[in-house]
Amino acid sequence: MPDDVSPAPDRYGAAAHRPAPQHPSPPIPLTPAPDPRNTAIPSPSPFFPGPAAPAAERLRVVVADDNPVVRAGLGVLLSGRADIQVVAEAADGREAYERTLEHRPDVVLLDVRMPGVDGISALPHLVGIAPVLMLTYSRESEIVHEALRLGAGGYLVHGEFTANQLVQAVRDTKDGRANFTVTAADALLAHMRHGTPPQRGPLPEGLGSALATAPVPPPPHTAEPSESLSQLQPVVGQSSVSGGSVSTPNRQQCGLSSREVEVMDLIASGMSNQQIAATCFISEKTVKNHINRIFTKLHSATRSEAIAHWLGTAPRNPGRQP
Repeated sequence: MPDDVSPAPDRYGAAAHRPAPQHPSPPIPLTPAPDPRNTAIPSPSPFFPGPAAPAAERLRVVVADDNPVVRAGLGVLLSGRADIQVVAEAADGREAYERTLEHRPDVVLLDVRMPGVDGISALPHLVGIAPVLMLTYSRESEIVHEALRLGAGGYLVHGEFTANQLVQAVRDTKDGRANFTVTAADALLAHMRHGTPPQRGPLPEGLGSALATAPVPPPPHTAEPSESLSQLQPVVGQSSVSGGSVSTPNRQQCGLSSREVEVMDLIASGMSNQQIAATCFISEKTVKNHINRIFTKLHSATRSEAIAHWLGTAPRNPGRQP
């Protein structure tokens, strides 16, 4: 039958039904076709995940305590956290200095009473390398004040904190936030109420006896620990390169007020503005104001210059005072 001829009607007058030709339908895509107008990079398929994100760097800690049980317990507690790793242990202040110099940790946990070089003696040398959190059984008020004066970033007394509080204190110390347990906080509160720190007499049991006359900045990274151990020996006198003794500066000529003298002593001990503010119970803004006046009176532009003038190690300039 020609294509242009209609089929003959059936006996009921209706055209005969002819089935339509069957054509296979195109397959339905599993994912929609990309829109050419959309230039954004498509997200990766969930069946083929991208490269894993790099693991966060762990906070590295050195634990210094003469009690091996305490060291072992702290190692298990801290290293059991996903973001903390105990990289070294030390049994006294000298070993703490060596391990800290070797590993350059993020935080040092330091006991006070240790044989040989105690924690107070080692403290000013450690704070120049890493933040230090005192972790000790020593609760005497004068020890708390001396530790803070020498640059400790916090003070925790055993038995006054939980495991989670210790872990958080370690994290805070790394970020520059101070933590104190009840005993240490009471000592600071007493200082605030009376307005004056306790008398700076000898510490109990000869603590701090191995402390040098002035904190020594840490040696460069290339120095070997054995070359720096003399810093933790008692110092009777210091000599200049030429063999003469360093003269004691006449600090009365500086014209500093009693508060400025206190702040300058704390600066020379290595404290940051935040630590000075916490020790003196003043704001950081007030600390900065004191430091600006100190710099003017000491004819110094930087902290290191002011410390050099204060300790009498700056070169003499006959044209100005001091």
